[in-house]
Amino acid sequence: MSADAAAPVRAPEPRRAPEERRPYRDRVLQAFDRALPALGLYAVARMTGTIAMAAWALWIGKHPRTLLGHLWDGIWYAGIARHGYGLVVPSPTSKGVVFNDLAFFPLFPGLVRALTTMLPITPVTAGLLVSGVSALAAAWGLYAVGEHLHGRRVATALVLLWGLLPHAIVQTMAYTESLMTALAAWSLYAVLTGRRLTAGVLALAAGLSRPNGVAVAAAVCTAAALALWRDPRARTDPRLWAGALLAPLGWAGYVLWAGLRSGHGVLGYFEVQRLWGSRFDFGQNAFGFVRHLIVGRDSLAYYATLLILVVALFSLVLLALDRPPATLLVYVLVLVVIAVGGSSYFASKPRFLMPAFPLLLPAALAMARARPRTAALATAALAGLSFFYGTYLLTVARVPM
Repeated sequence: MSADAAAPVRAPEPRRAPEERRPYRDRVLQAFDRALPALGLYAVARMTGTIAMAAWALWIGKHPRTLLGHLWDGIWYAGIARHGYGLVVPSPTSKGVVFNDLAFFPLFPGLVRALTTMLPITPVTAGLLVSGVSALAAAWGLYAVGEHLHGRRVATALVLLWGLLPHAIVQTMAYTESLMTALAAWSLYAVLTGRRLTAGVLALAAGLSRPNGVAVAAAVCTAAALALWRDPRARTDPRLWAGALLAPLGWAGYVLWAGLRSGHGVLGYFEVQRLWGSRFDFGQNAFGFVRHLIVGRDSLAYYATLLILVVALFSLVLLALDRPPATLLVYVLVLVVIAVGGSSYFASKPRFLMPAFPLLLPAALAMARARPRTAALATAALAGLSFFYGTYLLTVARVPM
């Protein structure tokens, strides 16, 4: 066994001065310096995947910018950024299905609108810019969580694995997954490091980014409840109470506003989702679609979705057996329940799980323990799969992402 392979995964970092004794700016710069190699690997992975997709798109006569910035949900986000809410369109193919832009949460299109107001760029370009910056912020947040829990090697592996997911192309599209992952990762890091008010503020923002952003609020509130249970003195900490109260306000506030705006009452948001064909049915639709894939034939994207879901559930078991902090486990559980239990849009389920990065921790631990050659071969295989499948999703597959 090589010396590298024999090194412990949880090796202690060199002792540093207590954080409170160093200026905040210095702490941030040092944290960024430690994360920089991982961020560089992530940027190379995503740039290579995007270039591969763009090259094939141009070869077959499609425009890469359109595929990344103005496809499926990206069209709706660009429309909200341009005109605000108010578009309701009956489905031309499905009876009883009504597409209402209130189904989309406001933070991403709001940021796009802000950029187009300040800069001479289109909503599509602004959406890609927001997504790209969010992806890098998310990668840094993943590194921070991984380093705090397991050290730098595991943190680097975690970032790289997230950037090489089969459907990682979504991270560079004008979609909301990168934005939510960034907010969620930094909120969870704030919880793990005792910054309770910061965690609540970031959870509030995450709740404004996506419907499953409620998972971040659940994690923050769980952490607060555990702190109160373990230490009665925490009851006098105003930051704990403020963080816990702020955490769900973003998600709950938009759901209530959208419901009233839709005309269906305070819970009308869920009616808007139902009319889209999306509702929570405890996985009945998902299991029915799996049965369809077993007994019939369908697109490669659906079979890949099934495989990704199976791997995700297996990873959830491994993560639980590793006894992670309760905050991470609650966060992941809520995301998995929403993704698996929701009806319709089966091919979108891997995208819904994109923010569930703690599911990658067992694989990151294994990669950090592996021999360098084994880790390099595994990375090369994952990269090939990610670049191929990402190109296929955007240029060939005709399924809603």
